Amino acid sequence: MRRAVCPGSFDPVTNGHLDIIGRASRLFDEVIVGVLINQSKSGLFTVEERIDMLREVTSSYGNVRVESFRGLLVDFCRAQQASVLIKGLRAVSDFDYELQMAQMNIGLAGVETLFMPTNPLYSFLSSSLVKDVAKWGGDISAHVPDLVREALQARLGPRP
Repeated sequence: MRRAVCPGSFDPVTNGHLDIIGRASRLFDEVIVGVLINQSKSGLFTVEERIDMLREVTSSYGNVRVESFRGLLVDFCRAQQASVLIKGLRAVSDFDYELQMAQMNIGLAGVETLFMPTNPLYSFLSSSLVKDVAKWGGDISAHVPDLVREALQARLGPRP
């Protein structure tokens, strides 16, 4: 079985994330969306909330499942019996960092990294940017699923 992991914090999941997950689901028998538990960062949404949102917005894919992990990504990949990571690249600046991580992961555990260029519609999109726009009452409806937009509005409240 060809199995891949799409890792991230997904705080919150955006349409850019979903584009990569959807494209990966067409290339692999199973895609595991790995939600990083990073205890040194407090996210806007809890890990459980992020997992719930991801499960809801990926439910149309029969071969995608969502799990959380902490620690080394390669250990998570081993536990999931996945030898491939899928990473979306928005810009050259993403590549610089992701290449170092890919080289470390192949050296640590033989886990390959495949880079997918982001759809140009989402090349500027990040969870941080979406949260910032939503915080000030901007329209994020083109950038996140409705479920996520509603959760952001509920969490951040109405803005002037």
